[in-house]
Amino acid sequence: GNGLTDGAQRSRIVETEQAGEASKVNIQSLSDYVRRNPRDPQGYNTRGAAFAKIGNFKEAIADFTKAIQLDSYHASAYTNRGLAYRQIRRDRLALADFSRAIQVNPKQTSAYIARANLLRFQGNLPAAMADLNEAIRIAPENAQAFHARGLIYQRQGDHPRAIKDFDNAIDRNPFVGAPYEARGQSFTLTGRYDAAIEDFNAALNVRNRNSNAWAGLGLAYERKGNRSKAMESY
Repeated sequence: GNGLTDGAQRSRIVETEQAGEASKVNIQSLSDYVRRNPRDPQGYNTRGAAFAKIGNFKEAIADFTKAIQLDSYHASAYTNRGLAYRQIRRDRLALADFSRAIQVNPKQTSAYIARANLLRFQGNLPAAMADLNEAIRIAPENAQAFHARGLIYQRQGDHPRAIKDFDNAIDRNPFVGAPYEARGQSFTLTGRYDAAIEDFNAALNVRNRNSNAWAGLGLAYERKGNRSKAMESY
């Protein structure tokens, strides 16, 4: 993994005070390592990921840039810097970094997925699909790649293929809420309301404070004709 959240959605990073303190301690120890090993690019890359995790994207980008200066073939640092650029809406720079990561390491799965998510956001679905097909070819057990490709099929209105990709994502990692939520949307749009309700509940089981999943659950109940459950969910 590259230590950052998926750039497809702007991450709302909610840190408890305890987790925030743990992150500070972690950054402090990483800074000690960087001071002792100023020529090690991985030290900067790891500290950059820690900065990004707590939303300090400026510091994160500086660290990833330093890692790249020390090793111009550091694919993970390019990918991480691209994801950090996406968080501050510098999408042109992000796209260049993802492409550079793939150039220096054609097997960098996370870079294909990150670039595909950006291309999908920009409306370039064929190029996004090509990136995800390649990511799945390289890493057929990668849940994120199937989820991201399912979102493209869903946007194209191809719900059977979308559902199949979301199935694959969930099979590979059943502890993430987003594929359940996405599959629930496709189930609702194809009239499979009971399956949709089950999926939205699964998404809420992962994270209860998910307003989109509550809204999706409400719509599934409404389409099914259960107005009281729909109102409760809304």
